[in-house]
Amino acid sequence: MTAETQPETTDRTTSPDQVTTVYRVTGMTCGHCEGAVAGEISGIAGVTSVQAVAATGEVTVVSKAPLDETAVRAAVDEAGYELAASA
Repeated sequence: MTAETQPETTDRTTSPDQVTTVYRVTGMTCGHCEGAVAGEISGIAGVTSVQAVAATGEVTVVSKAPLDETAVRAAVDEAGYELAASA
């Protein structure tokens, strides 16, 4: 039996109409990786900006409202990467 793990995220309110969430993504090693992840997440409704940093594994997403975690996980999976488990 395996325990289900939750991705490590940090939510911060950027302004009254924006939410900033930082996700941990494993497997990114270069600029191409960053672009692939950012491109997929950018396609989620409500996302206004995405910054992926391979060196840290962090992906910062600014959106109009909190995002559905399932949609973010699907976008990261589509790019070929994985949301990291909580420590």
